[in-house]
Amino acid sequence: MEPAHSRQGVNYYAMKQRTLLLALLAAAPVMADEGLWLFNQFPKDQLKTKYNVDITDQFLENLRLASLQIGGASGAFVSPKGLILTSRRAVADCAAKVSDVFYAAAPADETKCTGLTADVLVSLEEITKQVRDAATDKMKPAEALEKRNAAVARIEKGCTEKNHTICSVVKLSSGERYDLYQYKRYADIRLVFAPETAIASFGGNPVELMYPRYSLDFAFLRAYENGSPVAAEHYLKWSQDGVKDGDLVFAMGSPISTSRLATAEQLTFYSTYSMPYAITRLQNRIADLRAAAPQSAALLAIGAEYKLTVGKQIGLKDEWLMARKTAFERKLRSAVEHDPKLGMEAGKVWDQVTTAYKNWQSSERRYQLLEKPAAVGSVLFRMARATVRSEPQPPAAPIEEAAEIALLTRYLDELKQVGEMQGGRGVGGGGGKKGGRGRGEGMDAPEEKAIPLKTILGARTSAQAAADMVHAGAAGVVPLARAVDEAGKKVAKTRAETIEALEVSAAEKIAQFRFRLFGAADYPDATATPRLTFGTVKGYRDRTEAPVPFATTFGGLFHFTAAQAPFLLPQRWTDARASFGLVTPLDFVSTADITAGPSGAPVVNQNGEIVGVTFDGNIESIAITYLYEDEKARAVHVASQGIVEALQKVYKAPALLRELGASVAPTSAIR
Repeated sequence: MEPAHSRQGVNYYAMKQRTLLLALLAAAPVMADEGLWLFNQFPKDQLKTKYNVDITDQFLENLRLASLQIGGASGAFVSPKGLILTSRRAVADCAAKVSDVFYAAAPADETKCTGLTADVLVSLEEITKQVRDAATDKMKPAEALEKRNAAVARIEKGCTEKNHTICSVVKLSSGERYDLYQYKRYADIRLVFAPETAIASFGGNPVELMYPRYSLDFAFLRAYENGSPVAAEHYLKWSQDGVKDGDLVFAMGSPISTSRLATAEQLTFYSTYSMPYAITRLQNRIADLRAAAPQSAALLAIGAEYKLTVGKQIGLKDEWLMARKTAFERKLRSAVEHDPKLGMEAGKVWDQVTTAYKNWQSSERRYQLLEKPAAVGSVLFRMARATVRSEPQPPAAPIEEAAEIALLTRYLDELKQVGEMQGGRGVGGGGGKKGGRGRGEGMDAPEEKAIPLKTILGARTSAQAAADMVHAGAAGVVPLARAVDEAGKKVAKTRAETIEALEVSAAEKIAQFRFRLFGAADYPDATATPRLTFGTVKGYRDRTEAPVPFATTFGGLFHFTAAQAPFLLPQRWTDARASFGLVTPLDFVSTADITAGPSGAPVVNQNGEIVGVTFDGNIESIAITYLYEDEKARAVHVASQGIVEALQKVYKAPALLRELGASVAPTSAIR
């Protein structure tokens, strides 16, 4: 019989471990409406506790089987006749082949979208044991990985052959869990309705990632099978009430990726060293392009990149957010170190990340300048670098001469600073005086001298050299790409050895730690697979503390219209203005946890009825790639009331409205 004092010691230790784990769970980052939840791991108890709403398995199953992956976007069946609601951008290529605005009033008018497919997740099951048992602890890591990859391939092949579905094994929590997903694919997809680009993207690039928004970014498709519309057993009914302030909503989509396992040290590095230099370089190019090529595609692309980068930095500069991240990380590490199966050695992963980033920070600017992204925005430089490195050429893009000259001039000016600086000087963004060393700006002098810029410039100014290069085409930029190639490869190698491999291994370890501690109480990072999120319809206060309403209206749309694009409304909208209910919601925001990927994701109320479709997020939501917050970050959706109003008042689509089950007055068809 076991001695009493031994049993008491074990019980005390077990009780202490449970107390620590409970405290950690209470402080877990899954807060408020956070979570990119797996359909087979949805926190029903959390919804019951916070919202007093009972989420049934039937509710979840209907959402899953009605939801679709459509190319790189999302969508959902919204009628038993295979009608699909998605975003306008998801059908952009298909719509461009017919007309800017399209409505098929009869089935015979629906046009096939060649190459577009729609996949529904029909089955998912955990297969962790099957995959992990393919390797043993005695195997070397490389051999174990090979065995498990082979097991994954066998499982996917066997599943496809048996079930005639698209089968994919999804690796979750860095291999702590594996799920087998089966998709049914619909390959015959036809366009039913698409509004004009001018209204789907009202405001264009200037308002992207902003809110309030006035965009009707929605479209309808239909799935066919064997020449007939799909008989959809699972579909989402249209809400007759629409959305209102404070409603609980659910959004389905396939977010591409998140980095929520990044450590506090990594996030501090991004916001303090990486992003500021990137932002400075983008700002300089925006100013250059506004002067030299104000209508260029390059200006739009760099402007979009600038917004994304600034949005991330705004989030990471939030002191409360970072304090929460640091506090959780500290408690997670403590739990790891006190876990008998993990221990103090496992907790050293955080120290390793901290040391690696401190060692790397002085090289970050050099890496951005010489390797990635190097000559920001220049198509010709990308082509020249591919030639020098014998890599595949980037996708074809038009060469905008004025823009290319401006961009290469700026790049040559940045490189000049490298040649002028000695003794570990920094680069770019107003570098400092000779011999000085700014915070995080040091570089190796031998590498600086290795850039033979004089052979590129000769007696020419940067602008003269850039113009000559552009006039000669990609071949003219090859000498420049070759001049920075050796130094670029060297700093890339240093980065790979210092932080890249560690980033992967640390994230894997932290994911495994979290899985072992939290299990189903936590959710894995996004994997471009179907997820379910929830949140409330809720306004917020912007960075100036000005109140931002939960919804915009048609009255606001007409107020902001202008005589020129991108704020110019199509004529049919102007003609129909008097018939609109000006207070009808057009777009609305919610705290649903979205990230890149779910454009076209259906949004439903607690009854599973359609109240909107996701098409964007505000600029404050960009940083939730790293860490969720709901004070200012919002998902942006088109309101179901706005869709009905537009279909009735502007597009005269009674057949489509009847199929949706939306009750409206009869009107004539669009012409």
